[in-house]
Amino acid sequence: MSGEIVSLVTIGLLLLLLATGIPLAFATGTTAVILTLWLFGPESLYFIPSRMFTLMNNYALISVPLFVLMGCILEGAGVVERLFHVLHIWSGRLRGGLAVGTLLASTVLAAMVGVIGAEIVVLGLVCLPAMLKRQYDRGLAVGVICAGGSLGTLLPPSIVLIVYGLVAQVSIGELFLAAVLPGFLLVGLYLTYVLIRCYRNPALGPLASDEELSMPLGEKLLLGRALFLPLALITTVLGSLYLGIATPTETAAVGVLGAIIIALVNRKLTWDMIYSAVKTTGSTVAMLTWIFFGASALVAVYTLAGGTSFLQGAITGLPVAPIVTVGIMMLILIVLGCFIDWIGIVLLTMPIFVPVIRQLGFDPIWFGVLFTMNMQVSYLTPPFGAAAFYLKAVAPPEITLSDIFRAVVPFIGLQLIGLALVMSFPQIALWLPALLK
Repeated sequence: MSGEIVSLVTIGLLLLLLATGIPLAFATGTTAVILTLWLFGPESLYFIPSRMFTLMNNYALISVPLFVLMGCILEGAGVVERLFHVLHIWSGRLRGGLAVGTLLASTVLAAMVGVIGAEIVVLGLVCLPAMLKRQYDRGLAVGVICAGGSLGTLLPPSIVLIVYGLVAQVSIGELFLAAVLPGFLLVGLYLTYVLIRCYRNPALGPLASDEELSMPLGEKLLLGRALFLPLALITTVLGSLYLGIATPTETAAVGVLGAIIIALVNRKLTWDMIYSAVKTTGSTVAMLTWIFFGASALVAVYTLAGGTSFLQGAITGLPVAPIVTVGIMMLILIVLGCFIDWIGIVLLTMPIFVPVIRQLGFDPIWFGVLFTMNMQVSYLTPPFGAAAFYLKAVAPPEITLSDIFRAVVPFIGLQLIGLALVMSFPQIALWLPALLK
């Protein structure tokens, strides 16, 4: 059977099943079973569970539930409230200082949590009411929370980077290093945009209250104690990984211990909080695992049938410059991101794209950062931008879903600018890993 026919049948089956409303995990798994029966016969069905067992034996996957658990514990530990209060006081003399404080708090939170849904929900509960109470522009407040909350996609310890590293078979530690400067680049773009808008139109982001502005310097510095434990956790977790002291799985375990200590210090460590964190972790990881199983089975059958080789040949044979080919891949990922969750995209496309990237002479670490930045865009883009739905769940009823999608448009533009810069100047991503090697 030709690769072209196999590809058309696979895509058609998958789209048909998704159109019926079947979850992605079961749509990919069902497609894999149908393809196996059609191409190799019922005696070959053992191949699908064998792929699942191979995946389950991947030791590095243990880091995923551990990092998710760390994020869930930190969510209940009151970290965001303390961070936001300190950064708001420190940036109160700036126009849009509350929005600046939100972005800085979300950056620190992203470097600790790496779970997008938890970040946006907490920011929506803590930061959005504070900005609306101080008469901030509603669109600016909503956009800042969605864009800042989605930073966890890119900044380590990003679950997206971990999964990409497993699929692409590249160093997760190098991916974490490569994502640092692009992440700060995006934060810089967001802060510049907010400050320019607020200084051009002061009504968008009023100054802090007189009481907050008149707080003595010594008292402001004492508030900084709230930053010590979060920064210590980030330094311990990521520092041990970057210095080669521990593996991603070991650093994730250290992160969970650090999160428990922070919750204990903040007097938030209760059995109910631990139970809620474990329950959320279980449901999240169960969803990810089923998607892992379905997508890996589909890719394995599709590869065995020659479909992957066909697509790789078609992509490398395009009569364009290699960087244009990368641009085409980015466009494909942007379109897919509007309709499919990132985990499905990485498992379905990276086994095809990464070998092509290597064949074209590009660094898969750099491409991993581009992919992750692309998935960050997918969290904001309609019709299924997850960030908008997370925020809508906790936003005041007068803020509609259409309001949220309109508010994130400028930030999508900033994300695309950041993506284009890293694509044009690969050293933005590759300089830090090369330096620490």
